[in-house]
Amino acid sequence: MACITHSSVPGQLEKTLKQVRSKLLNQCIEETYTTEITDRKQAHKDAIKSYTDTCSKKYKEDEILFANFQTCRNDIEHQNVLVKEKMNKMSRILVDMQDKEKQKDDLIASIQRLREEQARKKDLMIAQNKANKDRLKTLQKSAETFESRLRLEICKLQAEQLQFVFRNINHKDLECPYTFILWLNAEGEYTVISCDPPLECMPQLEKKVRETNNFSAFLANVRKEFAALNL
Repeated sequence: MACITHSSVPGQLEKTLKQVRSKLLNQCIEETYTTEITDRKQAHKDAIKSYTDTCSKKYKEDEILFANFQTCRNDIEHQNVLVKEKMNKMSRILVDMQDKEKQKDDLIASIQRLREEQARKKDLMIAQNKANKDRLKTLQKSAETFESRLRLEICKLQAEQLQFVFRNINHKDLECPYTFILWLNAEGEYTVISCDPPLECMPQLEKKVRETNNFSAFLANVRKEFAALNL
């Protein structure tokens, strides 16, 4: 029994040494692994922190860039609004200028038409005045004939007016005057503006002399109507 015991001691020792060695080896491996894991964890942590810092910095830079872009965009939109307002203002000014130019052209055309109308009226007035003077001369010639035969007196008044005075009509008073005033209007028409004594048929006689332009017959008819008042 003693021999068996002594012979097993080296084996027991060897076993113990193996266990110690295994334990130390495992401990060493564990420490090495733990250190490596710790280093890797720290490296990973540092890498994550560096990446996070880089991303954060990039994010801040992007925020600044976006803010600058937004500011630039707002400035551009504001400038576009100002440009649009100025273009609208210029368009209104251009329209006003065109309207004023058209008004100017219309005014010039109106003035030209007015000048032409005034010139036409002036020429017409000159022609009518000449015609009236010619008619007055004719009337005066006719009056001379009537004055010598029928005791007709003709007096020229103002503004192309003639007064006709008949006598030798009233047998009771040969000097009793029968008068009417004749006026040549702007159109060259005969117009009786007064008659003494009044004749109801004077408008018809006046209308007839305008139509026929036979003034001698008109004077004869007026004298005839004056004479009829004494019958």
